[in-house]
Amino acid sequence: MIEGSCNCGAIRFRTEAEPQGPSMCHCGQCRKQSGGVWSSAYVPVEALRIEGEVRWYDSSPNAHRGFCQTCGCFLFWKAHDEDTISFALGAVDGPTGLRLEKHIFVAGKGDYYDIVDGVPQKD
Repeated sequence: MIEGSCNCGAIRFRTEAEPQGPSMCHCGQCRKQSGGVWSSAYVPVEALRIEGEVRWYDSSPNAHRGFCQTCGCFLFWKAHDEDTISFALGAVDGPTGLRLEKHIFVAGKGDYYDIVDGVPQKD
């Protein structure tokens, strides 16, 4: 089980399933919302327990993003037509035990850094 929280502690979450697909997203929306690359993993929706009031923002016709309305932490990403939910690895309290599997939306990455870790990249 992995547990995490926002900066102010108003939102806490825990997984009840083994997280899958650890990735780093380089899309423009994640860069704007997180200030850089957003790293996440996903679990089935029913396997993520959330305490506190998440504010959801429809960031595109396909998905919405969940954040703390007090401190602004971007914690969750959920596609409207999927039964999984992604959570921010940076919000995990303590070690995750996970290893990065992929970089996604690298065509939208910032020009101020290079990806040189050898992990697979997807546009």
